[in-house]
Amino acid sequence: MKFAVKLLAVMFIIVFLPHYTMAESDTEEKELTDEEKQEMRMALYQKAEAISHIPWYYYAAIDQYERNIHDEYASDSGIIRITFPKDLWNGRTSPSEKNQHHKAFIDLFNGIGADGNGDNIADRTDDEDIIQAMADWLSRRGHSKQDIKIAIWDFYNRELSVQTIINNAKVFKSFKTLDLEKHAFPLPKGYNYSYRNTWGDPRGFGGRRIHEGTDIFANYGVPVRSTSYGVVEMKGWNRYGGWRIGIRDTHNIYHYYAHLNGYEDNIKVGQVVKPGDVIGSVGASGYGPKGTSGKFPPHLHYGMYKDNGESEHSFDPYPYLRRAEAND
Repeated sequence: MKFAVKLLAVMFIIVFLPHYTMAESDTEEKELTDEEKQEMRMALYQKAEAISHIPWYYYAAIDQYERNIHDEYASDSGIIRITFPKDLWNGRTSPSEKNQHHKAFIDLFNGIGADGNGDNIADRTDDEDIIQAMADWLSRRGHSKQDIKIAIWDFYNRELSVQTIINNAKVFKSFKTLDLEKHAFPLPKGYNYSYRNTWGDPRGFGGRRIHEGTDIFANYGVPVRSTSYGVVEMKGWNRYGGWRIGIRDTHNIYHYYAHLNGYEDNIKVGQVVKPGDVIGSVGASGYGPKGTSGKFPPHLHYGMYKDNGESEHSFDPYPYLRRAEAND
């Protein structure tokens, strides 16, 4: 009996409520500049903040995280990259896999699809509706930092995803902009150094393994700099890397700086950094218990690890270093 009543309600919604179709433009849309896209994104984040009272930088952080885990995304414009699974948007028991439904249809199946632009349609491909759905998701858990963190965990069910998003939020909050694409070479100009592509070379210490980075040879004490905007995620001794620092940037990339001689004063886990910030100095630490040094010439081991939302993997940093060196 309950199923029959629900089925009749669905039929009423489909037949009698207004049907929504995307308007087609007679003229080709002009290509937006990166600056215009950033302005549009910021406007959407700030609108969500005004409605939900959750700071804009959390929406920016979630959107930035998803920008780097999806090969395909739901948004028609590509301005917002948050992509809700269809079954979550429409409701787990919904018979439909369409992107657009009247809000009443979504609510009937307890979907999280939202209407952010006031047309009574929950459109999974519309930027305003996407942001509104995320605002609803975060708001229902509460407004404290811990509530927001729990809401993010509920959505992704993955600790690294939560940590990356919270780090992103700290970066956006610190710099108050979405324009965070500047990069730096890890060693400053004016110092002698040399490097070549050593990613994938065999390594002997600690068993058979490959070299997951690029070695930049320089003298003891040469400053080592952050190459990106990000947050210090790891600091301390590693038997392979010696004194090392790990920084997670806003592109879901973990930057690994190893064999350091020491750290810059006051550098600590959780600290927000920008390109060019000094984090330590070149050394020859590692390949043994804490304090081991001098088993190889002084150099910086620089590694990069990409998180795709499911797993993290090493990739060759050499092309990245060449670009950073040329543009620094």
